[in-house]
Amino acid sequence: MAEHDEILPLDAMQRRLKEVRSLLDRQKRVESLLHRQEMPRHDLVETLVVKQHHSELTKKLDTMHPADIAYILEALPPEDRLLVWDLVRADRDGEILLEVSDAVRESLIDAMEPKELVAAVEQLDADELADLAPDLPTEVMQDVFSALDVEEREQLRSAMSYPDDSVGALMDFDMVTVREDVTLEVVLRYLRRFDELPDHTDQIFVVDREEKLRGVLSLSALLINDGEVEVAAVMREHPLVLHASDDAESAAQAFERYDLVSAPVIDHHDQLIGRLTVNEVMDFIREQSEEELLAQAGLREEEDIFAPIMDSVRNRWAWLAINLGTAFFASRVIGAFEGSIEKLVALAALMPIVAGIGGNSGNQTITMIVRAIALGQIAPDAARRLYRKEMGVALINGIVWGGLLGLLAAWLYDSWALGAVMSAAMTLNLLLAAFIGVTVPMVMARLGRDPAVGGSVLITAVTDSGGFFIFLGLATLVLL
Repeated sequence: MAEHDEILPLDAMQRRLKEVRSLLDRQKRVESLLHRQEMPRHDLVETLVVKQHHSELTKKLDTMHPADIAYILEALPPEDRLLVWDLVRADRDGEILLEVSDAVRESLIDAMEPKELVAAVEQLDADELADLAPDLPTEVMQDVFSALDVEEREQLRSAMSYPDDSVGALMDFDMVTVREDVTLEVVLRYLRRFDELPDHTDQIFVVDREEKLRGVLSLSALLINDGEVEVAAVMREHPLVLHASDDAESAAQAFERYDLVSAPVIDHHDQLIGRLTVNEVMDFIREQSEEELLAQAGLREEEDIFAPIMDSVRNRWAWLAINLGTAFFASRVIGAFEGSIEKLVALAALMPIVAGIGGNSGNQTITMIVRAIALGQIAPDAARRLYRKEMGVALINGIVWGGLLGLLAAWLYDSWALGAVMSAAMTLNLLLAAFIGVTVPMVMARLGRDPAVGGSVLITAVTDSGGFFIFLGLATLVLL
């Protein structure tokens, strides 16, 4: 992080965003006013005004962290976003591209010339370049690749060779290594040669001459022990080690469970090739959470809030089409009982309650199951126990809340039979919601798919159609 970067809390960040918007709006108003007036040296006056506003904006941007600039860019409409982007110093472009969302990153890259892109990303480390590589034009990557030295090229190849959800794709190549037969005083002298230590350095990795990991030396052990002591005497010989091919989600769980700051990453030859740090893990967890939220709503990918209309339509249409089909099916279920509804209008008022409560209960179940799958808490043989537990919860909720609603319906419409139908329908629909809430994510996980994809859409569809059918069917049999 640069020395001039200012870390802003969220409320201060929002105030800064408001200031940027105010400057942009003021510039637009002044330009509009100048265009409506005729005066000597009109173009000169307009240029001076624009330069003044741009200078003020540039000063604000220069004091901000790249992540905060990314926040502002994501919150601005495209024309204002590109104006602010042009005012960012060129040597900060690469860092900001790493911080913005995928959708916004695409729009910024599209607005840049190839030479600008090369200048922006060639200052990044190999692991950061690998993150940007899928979004960069092929000719830009070729130019950047040719500008790297041999070691950096190998690191970039290595980072790009691993799947996106693996430890190898997240690991950092910037680390400190020492031998086990040197003294702590030698290690301290070695560290003083650095301008600064790599971010999140809490331990130094001890390797042999073949670069195989022998252990780790914590900074605390380095500082509190006598300088004449050898590294081998105070290092930890069996640290938690990650393999480059390990699943990133499992690694993230390990970081959370053991409160790690960094962990060594080795290849299939047991050679140290990098490290995984807590900042990369946090970014991965955040991205996974965002993807799950989008998936639950049936969205295929992250969407720029100011994206063109057709881009947003393409991103949303698939699950909307499925939802339309299920909604039409639900309407046909209701249509099949039109005669019953005509004879007893109370059914039309009560049936949305049955469907709505079922959908809410199903979403609770599916959220719990998806979370448990993500945390690796569900074994393949746990399905029967989960069904038994969730069906038991649904049965108790159905008896309690269904009974309460049944009493209320009986009192409102002066019909104990209608109240009994309401209670029974509520209980049966909650049982159906629990069954589907367990089945959908379990089946998706077994098929190797994201268990969160479309979960809320499917559960709502089933509980709506099922709720209508159960309630109206029981009402037809019992009351009519």
